[in-house]
Amino acid sequence: MFLGHFGVGLATKPLQPRVSLGTLFLATQLADLLWPTLLLLGVERVEIRPGLLAASPLDFVYYPFSHSLLAEVVLGVALGLAYGLFRRNWREALLVGLLVPSHWLLDLLMHRPDLPLYFGQSPKAGLGLWQNLPATLVIELGSLAVGLWVYLRHTRARNRTGRFALWGLMAFLVLVYLGGALGPAPASVAALAWSAQVLWLVVALGYWVDANRESV
Repeated sequence: MFLGHFGVGLATKPLQPRVSLGTLFLATQLADLLWPTLLLLGVERVEIRPGLLAASPLDFVYYPFSHSLLAEVVLGVALGLAYGLFRRNWREALLVGLLVPSHWLLDLLMHRPDLPLYFGQSPKAGLGLWQNLPATLVIELGSLAVGLWVYLRHTRARNRTGRFALWGLMAFLVLVYLGGALGPAPASVAALAWSAQVLWLVVALGYWVDANRESV
């Protein structure tokens, strides 16, 4: 799952309008934000196997620290506590914290059974929708579209930046996703890990877009 996580971030904006879209993106994508660095450090492992699945060439060999259910619950508690202590708003903090393990639940739909529940010798889960490329595209693009529709209904642009930057960000996300889903497999694990760092840019853009929009 890629676009779907951003769709959830967009769709949850009305629940706590004062939480920035950048923070919502940070929470929903925290697992994927940490994963590339853990790959580069050799803490987690992935193999590139073209043809493994219709919608993904990635064989997730070992990634319990970023993608196990237990790890994402712990990360959600940590991020929620940090947000609550910084912003002094525990309702907002609860939403931020809950969004982190939502990543695991969405990934459950897409992955083959490779998602661990906890560290160590854990059972693996996954429903394997990545085996069907058309269904994957419908779910990914549809979830982003629904999230964007909700976000647009509950916010409005303060200025031209707030209007055009949002559409530019959505176009960028779709292009990145389609390039990964339909293009060639990454040349190496290192190339994959470095290119995935672009997610931090998306989080920063989320803060910028949201700062130029207001809730209605």
